[in-house]
Amino acid sequence: MAKLQDIARICRSKNAGPFLVTLDVVFEDRQRYEQVKRSGVLGPDLFARLYGVRPEDVLFTAYDAGLAFKATLPRLVGSGDLGDTDVYGCQQHAPLLAVDVPVES
Repeated sequence: MAKLQDIARICRSKNAGPFLVTLDVVFEDRQRYEQVKRSGVLGPDLFARLYGVRPEDVLFTAYDAGLAFKATLPRLVGSGDLGDTDVYGCQQHAPLLAVDVPVES
């Protein structure tokens, strides 16, 4: 097992409009990307659980050419609305960092 923060080259988030946030997980090499893809850990169910939304509200894409995964999901609080703690959506990737992924050494 490895933490996503230790095996992903990039793990980031950003607004996809005022009511959506996009999270990207990018890997440095194809072997690691394929290991994570085969594990099935990254998917709509994980993002729904981590971010408190319904799995059917998560648009999840595995992008083989870019060695990346992308998830777009609704923000619980609109960007800039009362109660918003991250106007740009740039700190929303933090829950992903501690996700355990079964990978080979």
